Amino acid sequence: MRLTVFQKIRTRPIVVWWWEFKTYLKFLLEYSRVRSLQLIGQFEAGKGVVVEGLTTKRGRYTRPFLHTGMTGIFLVGLLLAPVLSQAAGEEGGTGGSVLGMVVGYQETTTSVSIKPRDSVVTYIVQEGDTVSSIAAKFDVSIDTIRWQNDLKSLDAIKPGQTLEIPPTTGIVHKVKRGETIYSIAKKYDVVAQNIVNWPFNTYADDETFALAVGQTLVVPEGVKPAEQLWDPSRYVAQKTPDAGVVSATGQFAWPTSGQISQNFAWFHPAVDISNKATPAILAADSGRVVVAGWPDNFGYGNRVVIDHGNGFTTLYAHMASISVAVGQSVNRGDVIGVMGSTGRSTGPHLHFEIRANGATVNPLGYLK
Repeated sequence: MRLTVFQKIRTRPIVVWWWEFKTYLKFLLEYSRVRSLQLIGQFEAGKGVVVEGLTTKRGRYTRPFLHTGMTGIFLVGLLLAPVLSQAAGEEGGTGGSVLGMVVGYQETTTSVSIKPRDSVVTYIVQEGDTVSSIAAKFDVSIDTIRWQNDLKSLDAIKPGQTLEIPPTTGIVHKVKRGETIYSIAKKYDVVAQNIVNWPFNTYADDETFALAVGQTLVVPEGVKPAEQLWDPSRYVAQKTPDAGVVSATGQFAWPTSGQISQNFAWFHPAVDISNKATPAILAADSGRVVVAGWPDNFGYGNRVVIDHGNGFTTLYAHMASISVAVGQSVNRGDVIGVMGSTGRSTGPHLHFEIRANGATVNPLGYLK
């Protein structure tokens, strides 16, 4: 008698069913694991492109990115507001209004947003505030607050007073007729690259950094001329030691000599070392060259990237010339190029980055 497919299935031993079920589960788990790893890899790759674009473009797209993100968050909050309001009313018995949970609450605290600020904000002095505590709260120097508000002494504030707080340590300058970023930089004792690196500064011409009369510029680390500093330690010029040619040790040597013209910051994930003599650029540690030339439009100009084989890579940008090629092995202290001003640069300097497993870190914590 010929059995139907359904009858054949019903007559299968339980052992066969159990084996097929375990095989299916094993396949499903392995497939889920592989797909998850692929999705994570794609997400990390996309995130890296976005982060590199926002930082290495010197913030050209940072403002629209932040504004678009905040608009998206606002729209999501607007859509979720009725749901949250109903949930709050059911749990707290406040008549279904989120606002009803806040009204009548007398104690208030002042906090500062961790979102990068692109402009000056106002702050109302609270009881017990000092210039020093306010500076620490907003992560700027006390001199920055002093200059912005024309304070005559550390005690020249009182509760209820309104202060203007710049977005970073330095000077907020209103452009006058005939001024350029070079004259403004000279006035406030910084290099022009500091002004260019601030991502929220805009220019009438992005190639020549032309300015418009009346526009506001942020001058990071700028110092108001002809005034004694209250916080002088923040502005002492730092000189880098000569790296020299040394054997590989697993530690990073200074890649060139000169003056640190800009430190590591969220908007500038590197250390800039300037020197009008345009000295040689040295490999900070031994490794293999993975990038050499002008391979992108991120503003780096001539750059070299060295993979050190231990999770660390170093990047050397704005070079006048390059002395190595992709695939070449170099020792710590080997010459890889000459300092220059190629790409998005206002004068001879080295833009030096250290990346640990793809994330930028402060080079000053690793250089020896």
